Amino acid sequence: MIVALLNQKGGTGKTTLALHLAGQWAREGRRVLLVDADPQGSALDWAAQRARSGSGRLFGTVGLPRETLHREVPSLAGDVDHLIIDGPPRVAALMRSALLAAEVVLIPVQPSPFDGWASAEMLRLLDEAGLFKPGLTARFVLNRCAARTVIARETAATLADHDPPVLAATVGQRIVFADAARTGRLAAEINADSIAADEIAALAAEVGRLAP
Repeated sequence: MIVALLNQKGGTGKTTLALHLAGQWAREGRRVLLVDADPQGSALDWAAQRARSGSGRLFGTVGLPRETLHREVPSLAGDVDHLIIDGPPRVAALMRSALLAAEVVLIPVQPSPFDGWASAEMLRLLDEAGLFKPGLTARFVLNRCAARTVIARETAATLADHDPPVLAATVGQRIVFADAARTGRLAAEINADSIAADEIAALAAEVGRLAP
């Protein structure tokens, strides 16, 4: 299964979700590879911090911020159960390549007015990729979400009948995710009984059911 986390807008939490999905599946015994396709290399930085802290490797991480990503990913995916692409913001050529490489596309968004974060360019690229890959599956993911706020409820309601639809699983704005990014660990490693760990497990389970 090849999953790409993409959004033209920066700051939506793509890397956090990519790392935690990879970690959740690895902890469940799957073979996982994370491809860092963002020129900023945040996932690679996290992996380096993890190595320095001696936490032990859970999954492989490679950097491939190249427009040839869609030609290189298939050979990498053959050796793993799940390949996750942490995509770039604002780089259309890289985004197209990631879309062509993926089987499932997750678009992380934060609760906010619809026209504030539903990138027309992102949706246009998704439609364009669908011409070449009619079986491509896409879903919005509500991230950094305070579930009980009015705006979160309104955003979920707006997306309920949207195409692509929104996943039922949501991920909250949790301090533990910042700690995980800083220390090279996962939320579940910091606190296995945390709400954050439960949210990631639910997200991974729902995304897993989208497998082609």
